Amino acid sequence: MLNWDQEISGKKMVVTSSDEAAPAVKCDRATELKAFDETKAGVKGLVDAGITEIPRIFYISISDNHIENSSVSGVAQLSVPVIDLGGLTGDSFRRKEVVDRVREASEKQGFFQIVKHGIPECVMEEMIDGVRRFYEQETEVKKAFYTRDFTKPVVYNTNNDLYSSPSVDWRDTLYCRMAPNPPRPEDLPLVCRDILMEYTKQVSRLGILLFELISEALGLNPNHLYEIDCAEGLNVLCHYYPPCPQPELTMGATKHTDIDFLTVLLQDHIGGLQVLMDNKWIDVSHQPGALVLISNDKFKSVEHRVLASRMGPRVSIGSFFTTGIMPTSKLYGPIKELLSENNPPKYRETTIRDYLACFRSKCLDGTSALDHFKLPKTE
Repeated sequence: MLNWDQEISGKKMVVTSSDEAAPAVKCDRATELKAFDETKAGVKGLVDAGITEIPRIFYISISDNHIENSSVSGVAQLSVPVIDLGGLTGDSFRRKEVVDRVREASEKQGFFQIVKHGIPECVMEEMIDGVRRFYEQETEVKKAFYTRDFTKPVVYNTNNDLYSSPSVDWRDTLYCRMAPNPPRPEDLPLVCRDILMEYTKQVSRLGILLFELISEALGLNPNHLYEIDCAEGLNVLCHYYPPCPQPELTMGATKHTDIDFLTVLLQDHIGGLQVLMDNKWIDVSHQPGALVLISNDKFKSVEHRVLASRMGPRVSIGSFFTTGIMPTSKLYGPIKELLSENNPPKYRETTIRDYLACFRSKCLDGTSALDHFKLPKTE
């Protein structure tokens, strides 16, 4: 069992009332990061070791925390849009109604929840249970998947930007690149292999429908986004947020926007997901059977975060429609059918791989990688 204090620095961590939280002695961050990474036990390993104070590498600065908490105190009690996808087949009026709701939510909020989406609730529940089974295995079993080599189809670690982010998020992740070139079944963790393949099949089918609805909401042919391969790639990220003894000092996931075409999120009942709307953080509460959708500036890419909590573990599964690091020369930019003299392009074209590289170089620091691709304004 890992004894964090002895293994990392031999020193107790303390919090002072100064602008920055400070340890009793100078903290060698690089050494602590490396020592933590080499345990291959993740954040869950710290909890299993019985820590009562979180290591300094997880601290967000007290000044930043104060800003974040001031927002939390004013969390808006607004309802997250919930869109019912039932009854679309053969009913043009019903489909138009749903498309209008998708357009409104995508333009105004950049997120919404969907129900009656076709994925059986038993499949979603088993997917969440499968993720729990993976993380609650013996550490030695999980270590076989622990790596920072994202060319591998299956990756388990804590924070893919561990060595470059300002602070470490209180979260472990199992990353599975499921399309267009799925891993061999034997390469997937045995305890969640079958449900991972079944859930991927179901969410892929749902993704095609969502891209149709979003295409129509943009005034395009229903197959437009599918035909430019927005549904080609699918990465499934299985997050595990252990209970945190000092949640006021860290984050489950730092404020960020996603870097894919579309994210379909399945979350359990614990809660903690928040989206930023009108400079207020909105709780996205769990609704049984619901999935959360996070989507040129026509539709918003919403900033969101996950709070650390004493409750847990929290489990969420993000299905990211993207080709990620796959080598491709395909360029993406503002949709030409939506451009005009009065609506010129605001961003230059880029490959998904280059955009992802830019995002990772900026880390999850609250800034947008999209700004790097903005075209200069013309007078």
